[in-house]
Amino acid sequence: MQPFDQAALDLLFREARTFSAWQERPVEHNLLEDIYQLARLGPTSMNGSPLRIVFVSTPEGKQKLKPCLMEGNVNKTMQAPVTAIFCHDLAFYERMDYLWPHSPARQLFEGKPAAIETFAFRNGTLSAAYFMLAARSLGLDCGPMSGFDNAAVDEAFLTGATWKSNFLCNLGYGDRSKLHPRGPRLDFAEAARIV
Repeated sequence: MQPFDQAALDLLFREARTFSAWQERPVEHNLLEDIYQLARLGPTSMNGSPLRIVFVSTPEGKQKLKPCLMEGNVNKTMQAPVTAIFCHDLAFYERMDYLWPHSPARQLFEGKPAAIETFAFRNGTLSAAYFMLAARSLGLDCGPMSGFDNAAVDEAFLTGATWKSNFLCNLGYGDRSKLHPRGPRLDFAEAARIV
């Protein structure tokens, strides 16, 4: 494989930002599907693919989400064209015979709630990160956040489902004029060791 060129790296990382203000520009539903089609190709352990997503884009959906949010996240979420509720499916292993037919992986999880939760949360989070990179690659901006009540979101949007919310991500076309300076990041020597 060839490395990305500098423009692609700028798009995905160097110039990409976390947005809190949004242009009044809709996000087409078929674009969300195109993003998912890319994100689902990212690797997960045993191809378990536990990511599930609820896209909140209607005024009714936004009003249902509003009381679940911390006060500081209300305005930016109400303004965003779409808010993704990134979830993980605690029944992901029921599809393992299809997703990982090479060995009987399903029986590694059945009746083992701790193993299910660890696997679903880890791989669902990983897949949500793939989704955000795919969104950036197709021209959307992202505003991920964790300032909300998971139990309230689960009650409002996931009652009766085996899905559990992980984090939220506003999606749309960001208003660059309202960005703050980029926050600092740790240097390699502060964050990594080679052993």
